[in-house]
Amino acid sequence: MSKQIKLSKRLQLVASLLPKGANFADIGSDHAYLPCFVCMNDPTAHAISGEINQGPYESAKQTVLAYNLTQRVDVRLGDGLSILDDNEVNEIVIAGMGGSLITSILEAGKKKLDKVDRIIVQPNIDERSVRQWFMDNGYTIESEKLLEENGHLYEIICARKNHDQQSLELSEKDLLFGPILRKNKSNDFMNKWLAIYKKQQRIIKQMEHSVHASEKRVNQFKAECKWMEEELQIAKKLDK
Repeated sequence: MSKQIKLSKRLQLVASLLPKGANFADIGSDHAYLPCFVCMNDPTAHAISGEINQGPYESAKQTVLAYNLTQRVDVRLGDGLSILDDNEVNEIVIAGMGGSLITSILEAGKKKLDKVDRIIVQPNIDERSVRQWFMDNGYTIESEKLLEENGHLYEIICARKNHDQQSLELSEKDLLFGPILRKNKSNDFMNKWLAIYKKQQRIIKQMEHSVHASEKRVNQFKAECKWMEEELQIAKKLDK
């Protein structure tokens, strides 16, 4: 099949963060569109497409076969990084899952990461937990992207391994907003955090009227709203 694969903007951006000649695993690959796209556009790239569910696994195999990429995209059925042999890939991609699930996959598969120099993730929610995992495990965030697609704002985070096992210490604000996103403060950044700020303010009001609300949780939400106010004010000033 010669027709090019059309990826979402989100996955195109993920693909752009892989180096030329990538040897990577796409965990939770679904139809294997991302590995096939990368290998079609880079004849030196190789990929492993991992799926835990039988249906998407079969779909991925069909995609790879249809694009005549069976020699360069290996489709495997299994849970997380368990599909990999030791020192088999240099890059890992995990896109389209919650942050807590991404961190659990990375944590469970830590023994498979010895040779992995770059991890690219796109959490749908809870980006903070992924940043915390990177910081705790000797990875430094080298790139963060924020883009809007179909009414949703997606964060894409790329981290590189520090071979001395040290990583840049992130503040609580950096963990929440992203150290690079927070520094650059795009319009999408402002729109995202303004929406979250308004939602969180509503939640605080509801919690304050609930007899079952945790005081610690309310105070945490209030502290985060204060941070959002500070960041949004800075963004407004930069926009002038």
